[in-house]
Amino acid sequence: MIWNPVEKISRSEMEALQLSRLQQTVARVWENVPFYRNKMETLGVRPEHIKSVKDVSLLPLTVKNDLRDNYPYGLFASPQRSIVRFHASSGTTGKPIVVGYTRNDMEVWTDCCARVASAAGIGQDDICQIAFGYGMFTGGFGMHYGIERVGATVVPASSGNSERQLMFMQDFGTTGLVATPSYILHLTEVMKEMGISPDDLKLRVGLFGGEGHTSEMRELIEKRLGIIDTQNYGMTELCGPGVSYECLENSGMHINEDHFLPEIIDPETGEVLPEGAQGELVFTTLTKEGIPMIRYRTKDISQLNYEPCACGRTNVRMSLVRGRSDDMMVIRGVNVFPSQIEAVLMTVCGIGPHYQIIVTTEHFMDRLEIRVELTDGERLESYAGLESLIKEIRQKLRVVLQIDARVTLLNPQTLERTAGKSKRVINKRDKCF
Repeated sequence: MIWNPVEKISRSEMEALQLSRLQQTVARVWENVPFYRNKMETLGVRPEHIKSVKDVSLLPLTVKNDLRDNYPYGLFASPQRSIVRFHASSGTTGKPIVVGYTRNDMEVWTDCCARVASAAGIGQDDICQIAFGYGMFTGGFGMHYGIERVGATVVPASSGNSERQLMFMQDFGTTGLVATPSYILHLTEVMKEMGISPDDLKLRVGLFGGEGHTSEMRELIEKRLGIIDTQNYGMTELCGPGVSYECLENSGMHINEDHFLPEIIDPETGEVLPEGAQGELVFTTLTKEGIPMIRYRTKDISQLNYEPCACGRTNVRMSLVRGRSDDMMVIRGVNVFPSQIEAVLMTVCGIGPHYQIIVTTEHFMDRLEIRVELTDGERLESYAGLESLIKEIRQKLRVVLQIDARVTLLNPQTLERTAGKSKRVINKRDKCF
């Protein structure tokens, strides 16, 4: 179902709408945000220079540290009396990223998340359980409002307490589930321990976000739960969830480009890349009043497809995020993304979906170790079997990565589970000298 008619307007209509909103946004930050005005003046750019959508490339790029350096209100374009909500990132290093929403921002956010839910097939007959945390994290609230907007029933279960999650799913007849994909895989393990079969649930669709997952992990989730796996994309700096979403065609994520203007740039040079090229995703918010973002560098590696989708939507689609430019590891001169490793591991029988990547330095040489759990702890008793499994994993990794990796097999349930974003990579290189 297409929720909003703007999802299927022509390219010329979309660009006309984008230009009008871009011009308004640039004028707004010029007048109200000294940070942006100073950067624009340094580049010799004024609002009147924005005469086409492509002129967005004249504007300065914004990075996450700009928000931290201007904490908490330095990038706000609206006065406090107009702000009805604050949200913030987890702030794992230093101060968190703080964003503010006006009443209109909240309305836009709700509509964007309604598009996410509708594209996944969620409607009035559905009961959707949200296993995202509520609080300063944007995920729970955004999807909550969007799912309510399309008329479905919401179960605001929040994160954690897997046994309780499953009780609600059984007792309430949950049909849609909002969570991170790594938590869903953990939930399937708990189901097995509790003797709960997918047939005991009415679950039919997952709306997964908060972290990316590969097509191989999607297949595993769909196989274990017998559901449709859809992904959606967002980040606190832009609005939270609702920036883009998959429809049931699973052919890329439709960007709500009437609100978020996308570009693809070379992550090294900042140069705008041509249509279809792979690079770093950059967004300019077109309607955000509280804290507009001008050319925000997401660090996510993707590409754009402007061809209309078979579902009827004409919005540009972004490919599933391959990885992050700042997550890319350079191991002995080779670029390695965690998603490449995940894709390999999902093809190996006998190991689970939870893994950890450890990067160290030994004798001034980088070393890559992959820690992964066995599905059956009894296999640890067979030395020959373990050696064969390790050899298989190393060979498959070598084909994809073009480098050798150490493989460590662990007992089931060894690695930490979390309802939030999983920490896959541990970089110990700085501690090895």
